[in-house]
Amino acid sequence: MSGDDDSSGWQLTESDPGVFTELLKTLGVPLIMDDLYSLDPESLSSLKPLHALIFLFKWLPSSSDETSNLSTGQYDPEFPGFFAHQVVNNACATLALTSFTNEMDPQTRGMVITSVDWLREAHNSLSPPSAISMDGLGLPRKSEDAYHFVVYLPVMGALYELDGLKEYPVKHGAYEDKGEGWVKTAREVIEARIATYPVGALEFSLLALRDDPLPTLQSQLHQLQSTGHSAEAAEVVVKLANENSKRERWAFENSLRRHNHVGLVHALLSVLAKSGRLMQAQEGAKRIMQDRIEKRKAKGGDMDED
Repeated sequence: MSGDDDSSGWQLTESDPGVFTELLKTLGVPLIMDDLYSLDPESLSSLKPLHALIFLFKWLPSSSDETSNLSTGQYDPEFPGFFAHQVVNNACATLALTSFTNEMDPQTRGMVITSVDWLREAHNSLSPPSAISMDGLGLPRKSEDAYHFVVYLPVMGALYELDGLKEYPVKHGAYEDKGEGWVKTAREVIEARIATYPVGALEFSLLALRDDPLPTLQSQLHQLQSTGHSAEAAEVVVKLANENSKRERWAFENSLRRHNHVGLVHALLSVLAKSGRLMQAQEGAKRIMQDRIEKRKAKGGDMDED
C-alpha cells in the first residue's frame, strides 16, 4: 500500500510503464511494462504474450478485511510460486515485480526484501525527491488517499492474485488455454473489483507485463528486407519507430524523476523577487488555485483551501 504512514525509507512509486520497465531492468528481467486502457480482446492482441497484469487501485478501509475481494477466489496456502507480505508502506510496486527464494514464509520474505538497500535505492531512484518538508511548522497532518498494487498472473493452469497485504495468494480458479486464456478470467475478476467502487470512479490503473517486442521486430525487419518484401518491411519500420520513440520518452521522463528541481525553483523565485513580481505571481497562483477548488467542489469533490 502507498500512503502517508511509516514507509521505512520506501517512497511512493508512480503507476507508469517507464518506471516499472526501469525497475525490471535493474532486477535483470528482460521484459517490459505497457499501459492498458482496456481489457477487450482487440486491445490485448497486440501485446501478446502477456505474463501478468499489475492493477493499481484506491485502497479503502474495507480492503483491510481479510475476507474482502474473495468472492471470486479463495486463499491457497500451498501456492507453488513466490509470494511475500508487504511489511512497510510504499513497497508494493517493487514487491509486484520481485522474485525471491521460496524457502521462507511470506512474512520473512517481505522483511528480507524490504531490508535490501540496493533494491530500496532502485525503487526510490525513480520517485520524486521529497526536498520540501513541512515538519516543524505546526501544521495539522492530513491523511492522503492510499493506493495499492496487486498482481494477476497464471500459475499452473489457474489465475492467481498476489496481494502482499493478504495472508496468502488468492486462487481465482482454472482457465481454458483456448481463446483468451487466463486474461479472460483476469478481466472478470478485475471488473468485479472495479464494480465495488462508486459508478464513474477513476482511481485505477492497469499495466501489462509482456515480452520486449524490439528483438522480434528487428528480426522480422531483417527477414523481410532480405526477401524483398518492402511493403511489409515498411510496416515493421513504423512499429520499430513507435517502440523506440516510447523508450526515448520513458528515458526522458525518468531523467526528470531523478532530477532535483529545487534549485531551479529557488532561482525562479529569486528572479521574480528581484524584479518585484513575486507578490503578483503569488496572488495569481492563489486565484488559479481558488478556481480549481471551486470547480472541484462544483463536481462534488473536496479540496483544502489552505
